[in-house]
Formats: sequence, structure tokens, C-alpha cells
Amino acid sequence: MKVTQHIQNANGKPLFSFEILPPLKGQNIQSIFDSIDPLMEFNPPFIDVTYHREEYEFKELPSGLLQKKIVKKRPGTVGICAGVQNKYNVDAIPHILCGGFTKEDTENLLIDLDFLGIDNVVALRGDALKTETYFHPEKEGNEYATDLVLQISNLNNGIYLDEDLKNSAQTNFCIGVAGYPEKHMEAPSLDSDIHFLKQKIKNGAEYIITQMFFDNKKFFDFVDKCRASGITIPIIPGLKPIATKKQLNLIPHRFSVEMPDDLIMAVVKAKDNDAVKQIGIEWCTQQSKELVAAGIPVLHYYSMGRAENIKAIAKEVF
Repeated sequence: MKVTQHIQNANGKPLFSFEILPPLKGQNIQSIFDSIDPLMEFNPPFIDVTYHREEYEFKELPSGLLQKKIVKKRPGTVGICAGVQNKYNVDAIPHILCGGFTKEDTENLLIDLDFLGIDNVVALRGDALKTETYFHPEKEGNEYATDLVLQISNLNNGIYLDEDLKNSAQTNFCIGVAGYPEKHMEAPSLDSDIHFLKQKIKNGAEYIITQMFFDNKKFFDFVDKCRASGITIPIIPGLKPIATKKQLNLIPHRFSVEMPDDLIMAVVKAKDNDAVKQIGIEWCTQQSKELVAAGIPVLHYYSMGRAENIKAIAKEVF
């Protein structure tokens, strides 16, 4: 079932969803099931599965030349989606990236997902590699998420890369895209960011999931700006409870988001990470309750493979 249908069928009741990471290479799918099992009591209608693009390592050869080696540290997004749908009978939503894929790679991936009965995808540009200052698209790949959304939308209309195909089957993906309440780190302004978000919607996006935020006012202001610009599709807030002192510096740097002073000082004064984890749970619980009171249709949690703190929050909210 499509995410938009889940929202319609909820009749105003808030829905709980979360995102998982593929396990590191060498681990099996049971580690994924172990992180999902504790959260199933809250009846998530869908679970997102991230995709991690290939990284590169360089090895110096005896000749002095550098050999580039592809390192895939978190494979398995498609297989995990199939496993999750089969085991839990919920919709699994794979993230699809521009980075690391040619357009033909993307088309073949989408065909496989369609064969598996997967109804939803999230279309993302993806981050720059650690070896890159700025994102560089794959040769013959989609450069921006707007392009990727258009390719998926074309498949939904039976338009494949090979124009000579006759009587081609249409896919029926519900396309989600990312939104940034504090703007994308590379965007010159929030208004320009919303301009390109509207382009994704014009190309076929049907719902938005936001980057994490720790101040609900940032989210409400973002929604107001989107609605004022003519965006009417569902906007789902992405939430993450802070869990370690290290994240106090890592999250703002990595994701270009701000944390409220009250949260910062509470974490700074915490005696250890157990105390930080409890602070994170309490803060995110209050965020969640306020969002539910405001009539937000779905709350989406970035679990990062850890269920304990998300379960503690969900018990208080759903």
C-alpha cells in the first residue's frame, strides 16, 4: 500500500514509522529483525530502509600507481526490503540514490523492486563521498533528486530508457522525497530549497520526509512556508533522540541542524551517556507529543538500528 493511502486510511490517527540501516557487511538479516521486533507493537504501517552508496579505497601498487577498490560496507537494501515485507507484512520503503547509479542501474533496480511488490520509494540525491568536497554524480546517472524523481515517474507511466520498447508495463511507485526544515546544507537559502522541492513534486513526488530537527518551531515554520508556496502533499517529520555526548557536535556538523540551548546544556551537564540517552528520550517524547497535538499524520524516527530509545518514546506517544 502507498504511504499516501496509509495516511488517508488512518482517519487522523497518528502513525508511527521508523528507518533502519542495512547491517555492516558480514552480518545477517537477523540483526535487522532484532532491531525491528521491539517496535512492532506500535503497528508501523511502513519501515524505511536506507541505502549506502559504494565508497572507494586506494591501494598503492608496487609500481607506485594507485589502484581504486570499491568498498561496499552496508549492502542489502533490496533484500532487506523483501525480508521485512515477507516477515512483518508491512510496507518496506527503500531509499534510492543518484550517487553510485547510472540511469540504467536505477531502472533495473526499480524493475526488481516492482517485481517484489514494493509500492513506495524515497528518492534522494545522496551525500558526497568522503573523498569528495562536493557531490559528483555518476557518469550517465541522475545529477539531482529532481531528475531521479522524474525517472521514477516516467516508469510509472511506462516510459523506459529504451524508447523502442513496445507495450511496456507501468510501475506504480509512491515517491517520497526529503525536505529540510533548516535548509539543505548546500542550499543558499530556505526559499531556494523549497523552490527545488516544488520541482520534485511537479516531477511526481507524493510525500515529504524531513531531515531531523530538535526544535518543533523549525518544522512548523517549514510547513507554513511550504503551504504558502502551494505545496499540499503530506509532510512527515523526521525525529531522532540524541543518545551520546559526541552527537552534540557530530549531528550539527554532519547534518547542518541546530540544537536548542536547553537541550545542549542538559547534555553538557549530564554525567554520562546513560544520562544523555534519557535526556534524548524525554526531549524527543515532548517533541512527539506536541507534533501529535498539532495533527501531524505520521511521526518518523531515525532509529539507526537501535530500538530501546525509540520504544521508550513510542510508549509515551502512541
